[in-house]
Amino acid sequence: MTAALMLQGTGSDVGKSLLTAGLCRVCAARGLKVAPFKPQNMSNNAAVVSDGAGGEGEIGRAQWLQAFAARREPTVHVNPVLLKPQSDKTSQVVVHGKLLDTASARAYQAHKRTLMPAVLESFGRVSADADLVIIEGAGSPAEINLRAHDIANMGFARAGGVPVVLIGDIDRGGVIASLVGTQAVLDPADAELVAGFIINRFRGDPALFEGGLATITEKTGWPSFGVVPWLVEAARLPAEDAVVLERKTAGGDGRRLVVAAPMLSRIANFDDLDPLKAEPEVEVVFVPPGEPIPRSDLIVLLGTTSTLADLAFLREQGWGIDILAHVRRGGRVLGLCGGFQMLGRRVRDPEGREGPAGEADGLGLLDMETVIEAEKEVRTASGKSAEGDAPVQGYEIHMGQSRGPALDRPMLVLQGRPQGAISADRRVMGCYLHGLFTGDAYRAAFLGELGARAQEQSYLGLVDGALDRIASQLEDCLRVDDLLAVAGL
Repeated sequence: MTAALMLQGTGSDVGKSLLTAGLCRVCAARGLKVAPFKPQNMSNNAAVVSDGAGGEGEIGRAQWLQAFAARREPTVHVNPVLLKPQSDKTSQVVVHGKLLDTASARAYQAHKRTLMPAVLESFGRVSADADLVIIEGAGSPAEINLRAHDIANMGFARAGGVPVVLIGDIDRGGVIASLVGTQAVLDPADAELVAGFIINRFRGDPALFEGGLATITEKTGWPSFGVVPWLVEAARLPAEDAVVLERKTAGGDGRRLVVAAPMLSRIANFDDLDPLKAEPEVEVVFVPPGEPIPRSDLIVLLGTTSTLADLAFLREQGWGIDILAHVRRGGRVLGLCGGFQMLGRRVRDPEGREGPAGEADGLGLLDMETVIEAEKEVRTASGKSAEGDAPVQGYEIHMGQSRGPALDRPMLVLQGRPQGAISADRRVMGCYLHGLFTGDAYRAAFLGELGARAQEQSYLGLVDGALDRIASQLEDCLRVDDLLAVAGL
């Protein structure tokens, strides 16, 4: 039987995704055939991977990174259920990489009781090709109001017979109470699966927390597997959740090229800008709601899971006026996926595929219209820039089709077919390809046209090096051998 270990947290954003990726790299470096797994994820940052049967589908971007850390190609089975929020109350439900339904939070709770077989099927497939599976929970098992039919935390751990390690984030405060309190509310049979805990994001001398570790163990009976310091290398890795953007909006560091990205209410795949953030000559500024778009060289409208709703949101913030003024001043605009759709004359959703049925004027910067259609395009793609022949590769995830004269001047050529559009003055452009800037050659050509130089270091090489350094730190601060023993190795 394949060894397995599940990392759950005392809350959201305690570092589960990062520690899963880091431990995947630790185990890969030790020569183990390791795989990540997350039964259920909620994120609008998605990647397109193989479905294992000749097709392709969506998974959470964090699971793509974890598979990269494990040095293996992911399939849709590393994240069998993906929820992509479209509004405060509804989400797309993606199962085995394919869109199953769009459901309200209440309706999804009913859905869950039917999804455990799909989750266990995927876990079996992943386990069959690994010595060890490192599983990431979602949210917290302390949310006992969601325990019925749970597939994300203790429900999965019980069904799969998997031991659990709890992660507490000391940086946010109250870590002793969060761990002790989690045990207090857990069902006794669930609590028996917990093998111990990890303290994450510690700043300073960990010896100062020895008394805290002893208190947690005394009150819970759970041993500590170590104290993880604040991992500065994490800043080089793609972030999973948009909450991270709230801590990364400051600009003004004096870099040469300023790129501004408005934070749409249903922003998706904001990690498209990570390769630009890593460039020494580029400053990326995420603009929060309520603030004007600052003077910049390039404005990027990122993807969204609800184009019409975010087009209205953009106008409510006054960003539409800012963008048009930016273009009049000679500035450049790039739209990606949903952001590309907003650049046209009109966006229509006649069947209400992304929200209430309706239509609205776009920004009118490209002569095209978009209709949101039932079929969702999900595929990897490669090709070149239409002008300059720089190689590109990435993936498409969208429900809209854009048509109009603007597309006669494409931005890209993918698998021999034109895609996207560039205005006649080359100041406004857009396409459906996510991951556009991950390719070093295209990024260098794009920045060169804007007057900036790209660094020589490969972007994925930077991510790979950061994972190696994180793994080295985890080897030093965690009882890795004991964790592997708990997992069954």
